[in-house]
Amino acid sequence: MSENGQFGSGPGCTTIDVTNDDQRYRALGARDHRFDGVFFVAVSSTGIYCRPICPARLPVRKNCTFYDTAAEAERAGYRACFRCRPELSPGSAPTDRKRVLADRAYQRIRAGALNDGNAVELAQELGVSERHLRRAVQERFGISPVELAQTARLGLAKQLLHDTQLPLSQICHASGFGSVRRFNALFKARMGRSPSELRKGLDVENPGAQLTLRLDYRPPLAFSELLAFLRQRAIPGVEQVDDVSYARLARIDGHTGWLEVRADGRREALRLSLSHTLVPCLMQVLSATRQLFDLDAHPEAMSKSLGADPLLGRAAKQNPGLRVPGAFDGFEVAVRALLGQQVTVKAATTLAGRLVERFGETLPEDTRLGGPSTLSRLFPTAKALSDAGADAIAKVGLPGRRAESIRALAGAVARGELRLTPGADPEAVEAALVALPGVGPWTAGYIAMRALHDPDALPHGDLVLRQALGSKAAPVSNRALEAHAEAWSPWRAYATLLLWQSSSPPPP
Repeated sequence: MSENGQFGSGPGCTTIDVTNDDQRYRALGARDHRFDGVFFVAVSSTGIYCRPICPARLPVRKNCTFYDTAAEAERAGYRACFRCRPELSPGSAPTDRKRVLADRAYQRIRAGALNDGNAVELAQELGVSERHLRRAVQERFGISPVELAQTARLGLAKQLLHDTQLPLSQICHASGFGSVRRFNALFKARMGRSPSELRKGLDVENPGAQLTLRLDYRPPLAFSELLAFLRQRAIPGVEQVDDVSYARLARIDGHTGWLEVRADGRREALRLSLSHTLVPCLMQVLSATRQLFDLDAHPEAMSKSLGADPLLGRAAKQNPGLRVPGAFDGFEVAVRALLGQQVTVKAATTLAGRLVERFGETLPEDTRLGGPSTLSRLFPTAKALSDAGADAIAKVGLPGRRAESIRALAGAVARGELRLTPGADPEAVEAALVALPGVGPWTAGYIAMRALHDPDALPHGDLVLRQALGSKAAPVSNRALEAHAEAWSPWRAYATLLLWQSSSPPPP
């Protein structure tokens, strides 16, 4: 999507302005996946709201009202469609600078920030006052942060009712509701049916050792390229990546287990399988997986913007569906970035494996039940590495200074001084990172690109980018790179990936 809200439809096709309701209706008739999650349509004759890709019969134009978010449609009294299932629609990355605070808040809310916390704590995390946060969210989404959280919880509950055999009480708590009574009342008020009425006829006696959920995205998705990037950097014992899948062990809020991601094969979606031990933190798992595979990206908008640059035009056309690999665990990726300083990707992977072997926790076999047999350990916590000290960390084969960098990073994260999660302020985090010993602007930018999932992050001074703008023999200066990269905004991370793909050796 361009700055004025227009989507190009590719060579030979017309452009659709998604801020114009008549053109939204045209997009609805086309059932174009590029607009999935960009807007929703509510139909007055049915009282239902849908995704623009809904397979149902096209409604009459006069009966249609368009909303930017599902939450706005629900607030207006419309119920979610049971055919297209709006709760599965992809979200949006924070690329509009005017709305970045609200989008950062949405990322955190979608990950469950208001389940155990409140708006005051979320505002403090985002570095603004509660009043400022409420105003930004209201202007962006037309509702309050609490109402936005309710929509996220109901959406997850509806997905679990459709796609799993989990008991209703478990669905209630996994979706972030603290009360079964409140869950039932709000669900029926918004959906027109109680959870048990929707679930009626399904066998719910045995939830099983795992469950599988659908993660929709806007096509195209270069899934093989994502897997190749992650495979090169897979941490032994923690991650396993092959040509068709990604698997890992995870720890979130004290809950541990395994998960595996594959292409759906039938839909524009990925399939996430996970152990039942991770159900209590399901909102965080889903959010982290979407960020790892960049499933909320707008590939059409990114390609159109970067395609105008002479340096990137051909690469953008040759790499449809490019995604920026994010992070399932921001601290893990940050440590991996420090391990990769001045060594090859293979060497950094070896060092990461040693770090896990020495400081990581072995996951009990019953918790690993159903998961890949090659995975056995969790990545070390920030507290574990902070308490270990630089001398102990150096014994995995690191120079003393780099070991001290990892210890300092771990200490800042363990003390809560540094949050390496999407939704955090990229500028503030980068400033905090470069204040740590041994962390320069390149590393800070790389961490922002992956751990914070900032689409406009730039690994400052990157040699590959400077050579691409100049030549291998005469790369441009850091200042020249920064100046040229302004034209890539707000997609500088994607521009970086496009240029890195043609480089050798690959970045850390």
